[in-house]
Amino acid sequence: MVPARKGSQRLSYKNLALVAGEPMISYVLSSAKKSGVFDKIFVNSDAAVFEEIATDYGVEFYHRPSRLGSSDTKSDDVVHDFITAHQCDVVAWINPIAPLQPSSEIRDVIQYFFDNNLDSLFTIKREQVHCIHNDDPVNFSFDEKFAKTQSLTPVYPFVYSIMMWDVKSFENEYQDCGYGLFCGETGYYPVSKESTFIVKYASDLMMVDAVMRGRRDQSKNVEYDQRVQRLK
Repeated sequence: MVPARKGSQRLSYKNLALVAGEPMISYVLSSAKKSGVFDKIFVNSDAAVFEEIATDYGVEFYHRPSRLGSSDTKSDDVVHDFITAHQCDVVAWINPIAPLQPSSEIRDVIQYFFDNNLDSLFTIKREQVHCIHNDDPVNFSFDEKFAKTQSLTPVYPFVYSIMMWDVKSFENEYQDCGYGLFCGETGYYPVSKESTFIVKYASDLMMVDAVMRGRRDQSKNVEYDQRVQRLK
């Protein structure tokens, strides 16, 4: 399922904002279809207008209850509502705010879930940088020379471009606890750099739009100033 709530506190109607001339949500719909790993693909929205989008891109539509369309809605409840309305064994949440995620990576993430017999999965990114939490160092020390970044223990922030669950495991956890995202055996998949471009603000949208337009003319090779020859 591709969630598409009509409201957004940080960027209004972001799923319909144009990226290189196409609505942002269209990119994940196209990539999900191209991945070839899903039996069914749904746009899951509280707004009927997204049924037209689903039709335009050849996927199905689920009109979720309006009570699950507010900014206070929890992901656990959206997943539970969807699997209650649709019989399925496994459900993947493919996030439209990661429009640069390629179909090949979607396919790899889904395969990783099954290969490792997981019950839940979340995409993350690998960051090898100095990190602080509550003014304390996370992966380096104040009491020694400043560590090289390549020597640091990586940290792994969540990306949320894909989340995925075994439905039975999720349902058991949800019924027992009232939540279920981190059910059973949980795994994490580090995604590529392009998949970590998440659109939350207008500035993010402008960046993704520039990247998408630039792809049309982008050289396959890194180019250098001619003076680099003096360094060889």
